[in-house]
Amino acid sequence: MSADESTTIAELKTSVQDFVHERDWGKYHNPKDVALSIVIEAAELLEHFQWADGAELQRTMQDPEKMDRIGEELADVLIYCLSFANATGIDVAGAVREKIEKNKVKYPADQVRGNYRKYLELKGNERHR
Repeated sequence: MSADESTTIAELKTSVQDFVHERDWGKYHNPKDVALSIVIEAAELLEHFQWADGAELQRTMQDPEKMDRIGEELADVLIYCLSFANATGIDVAGAVREKIEKNKVKYPADQVRGNYRKYLELKGNERHR
């Protein structure tokens, strides 16, 4: 069983909060600074894919060392996202579920299947303009 299958979001939020608290970093973990940190870490994640063409991307995805580094960057992004949730009191699971429901309305499966366009460009979604 993977950790994804056995770990709750609440457990992860608590782990992040404990880590921050043990280091007395709470004073730095205000919503603005944590949001900035999310963007910075996301950029570091993106660097692993910058300029990669299809073949190079495939090689990257098959390289265990590179995938470990990519996993670390993803973890940094998620840790800051959880820290942001802690700093703001956002219920992550609730927010994700609500957003998925809104996206179901914006992106009806029968209209968007296999289509990358934004909802504003879809026929029949003029009401969202």
